[in-house]
Amino acid sequence: MAESRSDPGTRALSDAERAYVASARAKAHVLYEGVRVAHRSCGIAIAETFGLPTRPYQALRRGGITGAGTCGALRAGEHVLGELLGDPDPAGAVTGELRAAVGWYQAEAERRVDRGGVPSTICNDLVRPHGDFGGARRKAFCTSLAAQVAELTAEALVRFGPAAPPAITPVEPTESPAP
Repeated sequence: MAESRSDPGTRALSDAERAYVASARAKAHVLYEGVRVAHRSCGIAIAETFGLPTRPYQALRRGGITGAGTCGALRAGEHVLGELLGDPDPAGAVTGELRAAVGWYQAEAERRVDRGGVPSTICNDLVRPHGDFGGARRKAFCTSLAAQVAELTAEALVRFGPAAPPAITPVEPTESPAP
């Protein structure tokens, strides 16, 4: 799916790559929104979008459970990149692909993710302007944020991944959260 790697961070994406990125955004939106399927937390929605086991991503929900940590969706994007582009050897060095992808992802997240005018990436700071955490405004904000993160993560994978990224499977209305 990837083209020339001469300048992966700025090259134009192919039609297939743009479709892949759009499918990741759409799937994360559906998973987080919780209308067609049961709601997933932010980290779980990102992991599940890319077909990864969701269990460790539970700790990312609501900014590390307490709301005092960095947005779980933003952290999940980095974790996905680590799982898919990192060295599987626990004693291995950071791969060049992972270093480049995370650097690009962090810079683009800062530039492109709509944080609603909030300068912080701390969960409580991001959601406070949207009222009650269980309310519709906050849920809509976080749904959009999770979808944006999935889009950036997918784009980082097609820009910096050495091989084809994982397939984005369609959401089936009867799906439940993966173990």
